[in-house]
Amino acid sequence: MAEALAASEKPLPIGSAGKHSGGWWGVMALIATEGSLFGYLLFSYFYLASQAEQHWPPEGLPRLLMPGINTALLLTSSVFVWASERCLRFGQPRLSLAAMAAASLLGAAFVAIQLGEWHSKPYGPSANLYGSLYFTITGFHLLHVVIGLVILALLLIWIALGYFDHRRHAAVTIGGLYWHFVDAVWLFVFSALYLFPYLG
Repeated sequence: MAEALAASEKPLPIGSAGKHSGGWWGVMALIATEGSLFGYLLFSYFYLASQAEQHWPPEGLPRLLMPGINTALLLTSSVFVWASERCLRFGQPRLSLAAMAAASLLGAAFVAIQLGEWHSKPYGPSANLYGSLYFTITGFHLLHVVIGLVILALLLIWIALGYFDHRRHAAVTIGGLYWHFVDAVWLFVFSALYLFPYLG
């Protein structure tokens, strides 16, 4: 009787046992929609760059050090999110918690560096065409990173509370999909804004 009572007080897992739950399909639809948005933004960037008569970007070739560090931070954070899910699958919640915490810290570091990049720019969003595109594209991406950090924070709390186990961890899979999408988009943004000008 006491064992049954103790079991009933244990918090219930969050999410369905299946990987392809309704939330999974919802995030895939969101990724398709948001991916189209970034596709349009980057198409506009390349089209207007090809039509611009002024130097592109106007301040000269971009510096690659801090954006390169940011790229490494996001890619590493994706690895930690993946590791967090794998640890849950193999029944290692403490390692999963540590991996998710590391991913969250790396994501927060990305935000801090990106804000520093904005502050270092000698122009604003309304200064010229390039500035408008730069701040719009990086701003939308930064917004997605912040949303992703909120998701990671929720997952971190739920892992700490023991809401997931080796069978029920769909929320971590779904949240991980979104975070991997944000990281993949950054690779395109980094290539367009920071590497593309060196090819001109």
